[in-house]
Amino acid sequence: MVQCRALALFALSAHFAVGFVPHPGARLHRPTSTAMAGAVDDRIDELVKANKLMLFMKGTKMFPQCGFSNTVVQVLTRMGVEFETFDVLSDEAMRNGIKEYSNWPTIPQLYLDGEFVGGCDIVIEQYQNGELQEAIEIA
Repeated sequence: MVQCRALALFALSAHFAVGFVPHPGARLHRPTSTAMAGAVDDRIDELVKANKLMLFMKGTKMFPQCGFSNTVVQVLTRMGVEFETFDVLSDEAMRNGIKEYSNWPTIPQLYLDGEFVGGCDIVIEQYQNGELQEAIEIA
């Protein structure tokens, strides 16, 4: 766990030092092959629509289980904004479903007003250049 937190701090400092190209916004892909995929999709829809800021992450905001998830939690906490989380480690169907839903292969994933923002790199970049704060204020 100590190594994971050290990695998160290193990743945060490395990301702040190097600029990243923002994700242009993933097109939402809705799996329709099974009823289970539809049910997972519905659960994700409910969460992203019910919460202004929704973070799908590994672990919880009080106990992140991944350096990248921890980094996004730190950014949002520093901003002083309220946000909800879902621990994808607690539900394998949701863990896979969120990747299909956003057409984005990695976790964490942040949603603002029902729209996919991006993963850790994008959140860091938007935090650095003020876009994230501006988008949250507008929302």
